[in-house]
Amino acid sequence: MGERFETKTVHIGHQPLRQVASKSTPIYQTSVFAFPGLEEVEQFYAGEGEYLYTRNGNPNQAELSDAIAALEGAEAGVSAASGMGAIMAGLLAVLEPGDHVLASHEIYGGTYALLHKELSRFRIDLECVNLQELRTLADHVRPTTKLFFMETITNPLLTVADMPYWIREAKELGLKVMVDNTFATPYLVQPVTLGADLVVHSATKYIGGHSDVTAGVLVGASELIGRAREIVVNYGASLSPFEAWLTSRGLKTLALRMDRQCDNAREVADFLSQHPAVGTVYYPAKEATSFFCRPKQGAMVSFTLVDEKAIYDFYRKLQWIKFAPSLAGVETSVSHPVTTSHRAFTEEQRQATGITMGLVRLSVGIESAADIIAELDRALGK
Repeated sequence: MGERFETKTVHIGHQPLRQVASKSTPIYQTSVFAFPGLEEVEQFYAGEGEYLYTRNGNPNQAELSDAIAALEGAEAGVSAASGMGAIMAGLLAVLEPGDHVLASHEIYGGTYALLHKELSRFRIDLECVNLQELRTLADHVRPTTKLFFMETITNPLLTVADMPYWIREAKELGLKVMVDNTFATPYLVQPVTLGADLVVHSATKYIGGHSDVTAGVLVGASELIGRAREIVVNYGASLSPFEAWLTSRGLKTLALRMDRQCDNAREVADFLSQHPAVGTVYYPAKEATSFFCRPKQGAMVSFTLVDEKAIYDFYRKLQWIKFAPSLAGVETSVSHPVTTSHRAFTEEQRQATGITMGLVRLSVGIESAADIIAELDRALGK
């Protein structure tokens, strides 16, 4: 270190190699990592070093992706700056220009927009199929079909397809399988153990759990994740260290939160099914979730109003339940799929899938179920 004040203020106290027995993981809030010499740089590019530049990798990113991979039973994982970043990495790890994708017709609007609007520019063709009406994918498979994409619990109608059957069917047809497990989380389902090649999470939702981060995680087979990691790096979709640290911290309470939220959702769904102002209640049936590893049906409930014109009054009358275009925080919130998550769908697509103006998507939190029900009852009116 230099002797003068100006130099000391920059370098004094900095000991990057010091080992401290911290009970929690430190935040590695650095854009770049230092090397003792040229030899170590060459070792990094030869695959013998861990970190060079945070866009390429960071201990906080690795902690999060390794944890989700372990919980999902996957070989490897990579984190991304958002759920959509993770979905993009997974899709491009499998697909090339001219390829064809089969997907459930009930998918998140952002996923649909990515496939239909953006990846179509790469001559990647999307075909959506109704898994509730089909018994085989064979009639829809082309020579260029490479990937089958589905959600564990669909957004926003909460349909649960027979995932073991469809994964097996797709694999027999020679397709890679990618599953969005955001709504179920690895607490309820681990699609990798059922044969999926890739599993993606918008970690913004239940993994983080507190509505204070934006993050995504993709896990699966090492070879595919290796390619997905390159895509995350090259497309600049890397997760920041602080966001990764916050998401990892939220993950520690996933089981506790999901347990309470799922139990609350069951009570709320039962209440809504009896309310005269409510038309249809969408909540996974126990029979449909028989392959879940726990006797829970998720923490999301969707429902329609008998009088669609009352939808504006319903949102205005809510007091402490927030109207927000996201989900899965510890606090209960509501969203309106037509004007938020599924804006990318045409009116014909929304009608075909049942996403109507009177549809409400409810993300049930950890509050008292009785209080949630009372607030909904007051907003719905008599």
